[in-house]
Amino acid sequence: MNQVATNFLNRSFAPCETIALLLRREDASRPQQRPQQRIVTLEQALAPRYMAWLRFENDNGANIYVSANPLLPGSRKRTKECIASVRHIYIDIDADGDVRLAALRASYLVPPPTAILSTSPGKYQVLWRVAGFDFERQEQTLKLLAIAFGGDSACTDRNRVLRIPGFFNPKYSPAHRVAVEYLTDAIYGPADFHLDEASGASVLPLRGNARGSPAGKHSHSEDDWAWVCAQLTHGQDAAKLTHELIVHRSDKADPVYYAQRTVDVASACLWLGSGIPIGDIITMLEVRRRFEIPASFCSARAREIAATAQRMIARRKTA
Repeated sequence: MNQVATNFLNRSFAPCETIALLLRREDASRPQQRPQQRIVTLEQALAPRYMAWLRFENDNGANIYVSANPLLPGSRKRTKECIASVRHIYIDIDADGDVRLAALRASYLVPPPTAILSTSPGKYQVLWRVAGFDFERQEQTLKLLAIAFGGDSACTDRNRVLRIPGFFNPKYSPAHRVAVEYLTDAIYGPADFHLDEASGASVLPLRGNARGSPAGKHSHSEDDWAWVCAQLTHGQDAAKLTHELIVHRSDKADPVYYAQRTVDVASACLWLGSGIPIGDIITMLEVRRRFEIPASFCSARAREIAATAQRMIARRKTA
């Protein structure tokens, strides 16, 4: 346990940096159960006796977290004003986790994650090690990530905490050991993320109420959607539609991804409306893109698109 946690902290922070450790229990009603926060240097956190104490607390029901970004030296709190610099971009995925994670890993809008934490069954925290972000750009990117890939919109502050892999998540019985997968040692900059407002809204539906355009106005994406639906209804070939949309929306950060997704979600909605079983729709989506999408992601992508179409139709019925 200690070695996994130590490796993660060493990869995430530089020597002598100040970090915040948070210990929080599920039942905080009693004084001895209230959250504990410790502001320490990396070296203090990695000391064998300190790690042994964290393990003891974890074994006795405490969730163990660390700040996503380093703090200013001498800090006594973990407020936004205490954050020294932006170290990570991150997203919490806690609903439809496996499908949403597969969509993120297949997307051209974001680079390969630095690390993926499995925080509990089907729930993930995805991290990118970054440099060159100011605080405003970081929080904007965090919000767009949550919109684009269905992440938790409440987890977009720069003073966010992350679970530390190697420790247990005691919310479950048996407790779930937090695992980590490292994908790259790359350090990314703002130019590596292609998440403008329009492309973000086209990837996955918003959690809760979506933000619409001003009354009486339609966005380019809404116009594209209406055009694609009309063309599909009149029997237009999906491959031809995709190509035309790629050419028409060359302004997009990734026109190919945008066009494929718009055509496929619209197709799934129409198929559902005509009574085609969801299993057949998933198969048709897989077959359509089998030569364009990596095989390892094609099936998960098809399931996610079919589920997205189901939610869109459900929202229309309740609107």
